[in-house]
Amino acid sequence: MNKKLAVIGASGHGKVIAELAEILGYQVTFFDDAYPNIVQVEHWPIAGDFNALLTHKTDFCGAVVAIGNANIRQTITAKLQQAEILTPTLIHPTASVSKYAEINSGCVVMAGAVVNAFSSIGESCIINSNAVVEHDCQLGDFVHICPNSALAGGVSVGSKSWVGIGSQVKQLISIGENSLIGAGSTVIKNIPDNVTAFGSPAMVIKNN
Repeated sequence: MNKKLAVIGASGHGKVIAELAEILGYQVTFFDDAYPNIVQVEHWPIAGDFNALLTHKTDFCGAVVAIGNANIRQTITAKLQQAEILTPTLIHPTASVSKYAEINSGCVVMAGAVVNAFSSIGESCIINSNAVVEHDCQLGDFVHICPNSALAGGVSVGSKSWVGIGSQVKQLISIGENSLIGAGSTVIKNIPDNVTAFGSPAMVIKNN
């Protein structure tokens, strides 16, 4: 069975994804548009830019987009789908994922994270280290739940939104699309689309 996995984006986040992939038994090769100025990250080779991956796609069992920016992640994921390159989901062995949760393709669930029963995680989401997604939550595509953040039961998060590190979201709250919750915030009221909210309690501070 082919276990060669392409990782797109050789950043710090990419290194964490690469290590997770190794833990799961994959052989990692990076692709990054900074190539050929950069040809290696730590001990992993960078084999070329994104177009090089498309040329050599049959060498790999799939590809994971290791880029935090949701818009870029969405664009690259669409190109991978058009090229019929699989985007597997990677779940760390120490994560706790309910058998009743739904996690779509291209997601990464990091060490210590929890995804509880009947939650639904959209395409190419990041559930980062020690994040908690409680029961019945609904996350849209390309969402990022940062380390040590917690969503209580029944929370919804719109596509391409970002819940910052250490934030807490009260049960049944709705966070709109393309919104950002600042680090360490406590969200007790619904947050609309296309805004940045911050504080405890979180308040909208600007439009995105």
